[in-house]
Amino acid sequence: MDKPRLQILTVSTRDGRKGPAVAAWFERVAQEHGQFEIQPIDLKAVNLPMMDEPQHPRLRHYHYEHTKAWSATIDAADAFVFVTPEYNYSTPPSLSNALDYLVHEWEYKPLGFVSYGGISGGVRSVQMTKLLVSALKMVAIPEAVALPFFAHYINAESGLFEPPEVQTKAGVAMLDELLKWTTALRTLRAH
Repeated sequence: MDKPRLQILTVSTRDGRKGPAVAAWFERVAQEHGQFEIQPIDLKAVNLPMMDEPQHPRLRHYHYEHTKAWSATIDAADAFVFVTPEYNYSTPPSLSNALDYLVHEWEYKPLGFVSYGGISGGVRSVQMTKLLVSALKMVAIPEAVALPFFAHYINAESGLFEPPEVQTKAGVAMLDELLKWTTALRTLRAH
């Protein structure tokens, strides 16, 4: 059986964002884990406009090419990790918009979170996002990586994100659990 495809979504799209450094670190953790085919996705590069489809996404009658491309991308995934900051104690608008574009493509797929921020490490964003994804029949697993005061771990010279080893261990534990759920949920997606 082929390795399941894990899409690692960089959520932040604003200028000056630090999400790509955090996502690159987690991608390295996932590559070393070795149990998934890794596909990084940057929502800034995807560049979805504010949800503009004329019909509800549950119908899958997409009018615009950007929606058709987004549908094909998400449909190809077996599991997700969202690398997300926290905006006003909540889900970043870029992620909410990306989720709202689709329905069936998200169903019965597991989801882990790498959240980052100040003292909270972005966990309030995760809690709010879990409400959104549950409506899409995604399974948000409890294991996660929370990165408080993450900016302290960005190397000023290289720009690389270099957190303490405990964060890498949390990432591996999350990937182990994500793999279990990915395998189990394949059965539901087959029907």
